[in-house]
Amino acid sequence: MLRIQVVGPGCANCTRLAEMCREVIDEQGLEAKVDKVTDVEQFADLGVFITPGLIINGRVKSSGRLPEKSSLIQWFMTAMAEN
Repeated sequence: MLRIQVVGPGCANCTRLAEMCREVIDEQGLEAKVDKVTDVEQFADLGVFITPGLIINGRVKSSGRLPEKSSLIQWFMTAMAEN
């Protein structure tokens, strides 16, 4: 199972990133849990200094931008293969 964390204060881009993650999970039929981290004090500890941030299984994959959907698919599939 993938553990996905969307890091951000709840802005429009953070919300959109969480939606995109859920869309890809549904479309690809993946087992995953998406958590939103909104506590600003946790951002730096997680390695995200610019939001929105995306962490997959403890690894920062994106920070400060909305990744392309194709990137999400690639990252999720790679993370699944590593499990």
